[in-house]
Amino acid sequence: MIATILGKKIGMTQVYDAQNVLVPVTVVEAGPCPVVQIKTVETDGYNAVQIGFGGLKAKNASKAETNHAKKAGLDVVPRLLNEVRLAEAPTLKLGDVITVAAFSEGQIVDVLGVSKGKGFQGVVKKHGAAGGPAAHGSMFHRRIGSIGMRQTPGRSWKNQAMPGHMGSQNRTVQNLRIVKVLADKNLILVKGAIPGANGDDVIIRSGKKAKKA
Repeated sequence: MIATILGKKIGMTQVYDAQNVLVPVTVVEAGPCPVVQIKTVETDGYNAVQIGFGGLKAKNASKAETNHAKKAGLDVVPRLLNEVRLAEAPTLKLGDVITVAAFSEGQIVDVLGVSKGKGFQGVVKKHGAAGGPAAHGSMFHRRIGSIGMRQTPGRSWKNQAMPGHMGSQNRTVQNLRIVKVLADKNLILVKGAIPGANGDDVIIRSGKKAKKA
């Protein structure tokens, strides 16, 4: 069993743990995730397992997607696909299903998602720039100010913090603890916040930098 599962962020709430301490948690609907494709060193040059999540209506699935799902014996085309690299040859078979049972309470996990999009933003909001005086006569409030160095070098430096698109970036939050696993409802309660808005897709995997007990 691989310790990776796909899911959907439901929202945040709070629950009491075993020590009767109120803990903020994010609820994730995780799985079931069928195995859609198996890759091995002999056939593809590396070991991996492709898993799916959710389902598409038949009218919204392309013929290629439909045939790809049929090879795994699936009646419903997965809405989301993700490939999990493995160090050794996979023991799973096509059609096997990964559920929240692959995780346990107290386990340390990493959660991958896409952060909320915030549109086009200025340097004050995006980079925390101080801006100018707030007085009416300054005429310089939230603008970026100087970005170059006169005639030499006569250009802006690389990586200069400037206004632009903010958010909608891949983000990974590491070392989050699983507070509760509700197997009958396919739910995982993770302590703390995770990337994305409610309803966004996320990936939960075993923590790569988790400290060993």
